[in-house]
Amino acid sequence: MGIRSVIQLGDVRLRSQAQPIQHLDDPQLQQLIDDLLATAAAKNGVGIAAPQVAEGLQLFIVASRPNPRYPEAPTMEPVAMINPHILNHSDDQVKGWEGCLSVPGKRGFVPRYREIEVTYLDRDGHDHRQHLQDFVARIFQHEYDHLQGKVFLDRVEHPDDILTEAEYQNRFNCP
Repeated sequence: MGIRSVIQLGDVRLRSQAQPIQHLDDPQLQQLIDDLLATAAAKNGVGIAAPQVAEGLQLFIVASRPNPRYPEAPTMEPVAMINPHILNHSDDQVKGWEGCLSVPGKRGFVPRYREIEVTYLDRDGHDHRQHLQDFVARIFQHEYDHLQGKVFLDRVEHPDDILTEAEYQNRFNCP
């Protein structure tokens, strides 16, 4: 296994609701987690959801770290989040630029909650409840949308808030 192909916008599987995971001890699930970790790292993603590799399961990786796509990203250990839920969120939303491995060549200025409280299972079945904020909260919400069959373009409020990757890089003087 290893690095998986990422399905692209237009593939109906990207618009399907993901199903809860029942058996965490399934070796195929553990392999999928390893594959998602490898795929996110290889493709400079700060997160990736199982539906993006054509697996309709409630699983995603949050793996914030500076990379060519997100040079200012904070560094954290990659985390597999199984059957995640948003329990609560702040009232305030902030807009930020997002891209997606399933929507190559585009960036969108997307409103997201600044702070969220979440719950999820890790790959060993341990329950976690966490408070996330800013960029990591944005990653969680972006990946959580994939489990609902949504992509970041669905949340863009105005057509002017969508740029090509080249326009984005040029406008914000990215390396």
